[in-house]
Amino acid sequence: MSKTLVAYFSASGTTAQVAKELAKAAGAELYEIRPQVPYTKADLNWMDKKSRSSIEMNDKSSRPALADKDANIEAYDTILLGFPIWWYVAPTIINSFLESYNFSGKKIVLFATSGGSGFGRTVAGLKPSVAADAEIVEGRLLNGRQTEKDLKAWAESVL
Repeated sequence: MSKTLVAYFSASGTTAQVAKELAKAAGAELYEIRPQVPYTKADLNWMDKKSRSSIEMNDKSSRPALADKDANIEAYDTILLGFPIWWYVAPTIINSFLESYNFSGKKIVLFATSGGSGFGRTVAGLKPSVAADAEIVEGRLLNGRQTEKDLKAWAESVL
């Protein structure tokens, strides 16, 4: 059986709740991806073109600094990687996370929360941030309340 990590970034707490439920259902360990400078409500105002999140998402080379780099990635075979969808893709802090570790030979399954959009070009946007032999696959949106049974079944189907 493979060893699994649920790694997640959550700006408002929604993705964090889902990640915790998923880790429990999958029997996986949990790791929070945290920015060095936490996001404020003003930073997340997508209607303000000068907000931090808008500036980061408009610059594909943006790599927000991480609060730490102590995820023990080498200990895992599969990483269930979660985040909110911003502008139809993963927030650039996910690229920061992926570029901070060696994911060679790992399977990375994405899950996300979203207010209305799907994954868009998320996989294509993240693939350059990992080793060529790392597998990144689009998982699913986990919006709303998920039952432990449903989360367990989904996790088993992708592991």
